[in-house]
Amino acid sequence: MRGWCQELAGLVLPVDCAGCGAVRVLVCAGCREALSGAGAGPVRPSPRPGGLPVVRAAAVYEGGVRALLLAHKERGALPLAGVLGEALARAVLAGGPAGGPVRAGSPAPEVALVPVPSARRQVRARGHDPARRIALAAAGRLWRAGVPARVAPVLRLRRAVADQAGLGARQRRENLAGALTVCRDGPRLTDGAEIVLVDDLITTGATLAEAARAVRAAGLATGPGDVLRAAVVAAPADSFGRPPGAVSRRPATRTGQKSRE
Repeated sequence: MRGWCQELAGLVLPVDCAGCGAVRVLVCAGCREALSGAGAGPVRPSPRPGGLPVVRAAAVYEGGVRALLLAHKERGALPLAGVLGEALARAVLAGGPAGGPVRAGSPAPEVALVPVPSARRQVRARGHDPARRIALAAAGRLWRAGVPARVAPVLRLRRAVADQAGLGARQRRENLAGALTVCRDGPRLTDGAEIVLVDDLITTGATLAEAARAVRAAGLATGPGDVLRAAVVAAPADSFGRPPGAVSRRPATRTGQKSRE
């Protein structure tokens, strides 16, 4: 019976690592290490869009990490949400309240993870909302770390936006300007919690800057600049405030993958 269950699981789950192709394992040890958060740190896109809060990423967007994110987002490898959610949780913990690290033994304020929403057509095409699914996994990981957390899907698109693939930084800012708003239940869903904007990936920062604008416009956060904070699974190497290569392994990855981030 055990062997039969394993064979059935092999039909449903990836039979090799979605990051590097290692056989018969969902995520190999090398790819897990790349997502471990050892290289977690603040990232700053250049140019930095106005209103972007402090953003922390758990890993460098390259190699196996890139392949894992694309497999989850574009190819519907839903079991990967667990390991990606763990990485996101580490980025949240690295920031901590008001941008400082969470310290052992100190009371942890409740965190409201606010995922950046996908367009409805993308959700239909993919069959799921990647950022929200990863946020749910991250919330569970934060609870296990002693940090009360909930997912607050309070953002929604109020107008159509173009596909971001192939757009430059300025085009992305123009494409997203004023596109997000907070739903009516936003104040209730985030009441009493520290808001952390979350996404799977940051490139130009335009999406998170627009999300921050919408949250501030709704009165969920007040004050300039870094009152809000954000966390992502991964970011390009050149956007980290310090060289992450010294603490990040680069597992082999498959070739020929097309990114739509």
